[in-house]
Amino acid sequence: MKFQSTRGKADPCSLSEAIAQGLASDGGLFVPDHWPILKVDKAWAKLPFADFAEKAIAPFAEGDPLALTVPSICQKAFSFALPLRALDAATEVLELFHGPTGSFKDFGARFLALAMNAIPDPRAAQRLVMVATSGDTGGAVAGAFAEFSRIPVVILYPKGRISQRQEKQLTVWGKQVRAFAVEGSFDDCQRLVKSAMADKWFTQTYQIISANSINVARLLPQMAYFAFASVQHWARVGEPVGFIVPSGNVGNATAALWARQIGFPIAKVHFSHNANRAVYDFFLGNPWVPQPTIATLANAMDVGDPSNFERVRWMFPDLMDLRVAASASSTSDDEIRETITRGGAEVWCPHTATAVFARPQLPGRWIIAATAHPAKFETIIEPLIGRKVPVPDTLEALLEKESVSQTIKPNLSALKALI
Repeated sequence: MKFQSTRGKADPCSLSEAIAQGLASDGGLFVPDHWPILKVDKAWAKLPFADFAEKAIAPFAEGDPLALTVPSICQKAFSFALPLRALDAATEVLELFHGPTGSFKDFGARFLALAMNAIPDPRAAQRLVMVATSGDTGGAVAGAFAEFSRIPVVILYPKGRISQRQEKQLTVWGKQVRAFAVEGSFDDCQRLVKSAMADKWFTQTYQIISANSINVARLLPQMAYFAFASVQHWARVGEPVGFIVPSGNVGNATAALWARQIGFPIAKVHFSHNANRAVYDFFLGNPWVPQPTIATLANAMDVGDPSNFERVRWMFPDLMDLRVAASASSTSDDEIRETITRGGAEVWCPHTATAVFARPQLPGRWIIAATAHPAKFETIIEPLIGRKVPVPDTLEALLEKESVSQTIKPNLSALKALI
């Protein structure tokens, strides 16, 4: 298996090289040079998730040194629960927030940290992880590298645009993890990471590793959990299922499309967006136009120019083909509030609420991807539901630690001066 650029102007490379580079030399995102078609049977449904993930990811590591370590990486990375439970007769919920930082991003971040440890490189001493975050990515990456690796981490997040508990998860990890509050939007943070990866001084001084969902190591484990849930459903019900995926930078929904592409029983993938509707407008037939970021209650999805949509458009250059595989919606803050308020015994984070709101509009059987623990958004949720949201022990422990961060302007010279 080789990985090529979505822009077609970079040399193909191995999985290890794609992970270490993060972004292709032509500025594109890495995608497989072919799609392995897996022969999936119902025996897969009996596997624990870590074993299942090994089988799903293995074809992408074929011929790469990582092929030997994928089994141990999966066993170490996926050591927490992955519940799939019924919501009603035609709807299930895949709870992706039981990892150490209460977000679906724990899956990809832990896989990436362990993969980087296993990838030999003569410049290993110069490695620097750099991640832009709209809320959850940075905490997951910080936690994963603090647990599994000594590689230093730089986190860039939009100042004042994430929840206090999200910010806490970015800023308590000590000297290994440096957090910078950028005076701008997530798109500004993401632009800084891409600029650093193309900057001569940065690339000569550091081997920069992107930990955002532009990195293929983030997508592969996410692909695996959508595949896992689809097989669980198929073994029980006997038919494919759709996934409703809260979407910001579109990495998670892209991973679901990858699982569908390689043969898992997924009928369709629905991108549920907040008021940042560039993807939704494209599905309506408008030209692809990135838009200024709008701040919403579902802050981790506040992305006006989602990077991973380049992968989606590469997979489906024809809009009609894309509409067969996927659909999209946009949800307002008022609709998010309404969904949380009407949840009853169900407590939804603002991001998952966009998927819950979209569900009645979609015929057939669907699985909602619940992407973050509601306790991370207590200032939004608790006034709406009138009660406290229980805090997981892992999050409680972080809240007691001291936070350290620095504020910077959204330009490369400001970042360079502090690093």
